[in-house]
Amino acid sequence: MRRLIAVSLLLLAGCAGFDGRGLQPGVSTATDVEALMGVPAERRKSVNGETVLWYPRLPYGRASYAARIAPDGKLVAIEQRLTEENLELLQKGKMTAEAVHDLFGPPNKVNQFPRMQREIWTYQMPATTEWKVLFVQFSPDRILREYYYIDDPEIPRLPAGTFRR
Repeated sequence: MRRLIAVSLLLLAGCAGFDGRGLQPGVSTATDVEALMGVPAERRKSVNGETVLWYPRLPYGRASYAARIAPDGKLVAIEQRLTEENLELLQKGKMTAEAVHDLFGPPNKVNQFPRMQREIWTYQMPATTEWKVLFVQFSPDRILREYYYIDDPEIPRLPAGTFRR
């Protein structure tokens, strides 16, 4: 019985830091973020001097959290970056792969299509009424050429008026 309780508590503790809930901007440190959320998948420096710790929860968590850390080591914010608002920031023909990565975080999949001269990144997006997927296509010069935001083809469609929970 004690073992079952211990395992249950460990599982609950692992879920507690999924989105960084409880961390306070301006108070919490990068060490606090890692203690709660775990080791980040990536650390990236941004042009304003911040360090971004990436916590993608793809494919099935359908979230990509960016913990922005100021140069003084304090948390600036934790942001869920896979949003429809961020889709509006995509600029075909102008945006680089680096800029898309800084916006959405590391993709779930990267596929090469040499005959099309495209590299395609895949992000599973959170549900509004249906599960969505974002495919972002780059040409060999690493410029965004096309993107498609569509119903996730791997998720069976539900009858009209039904919502997934």
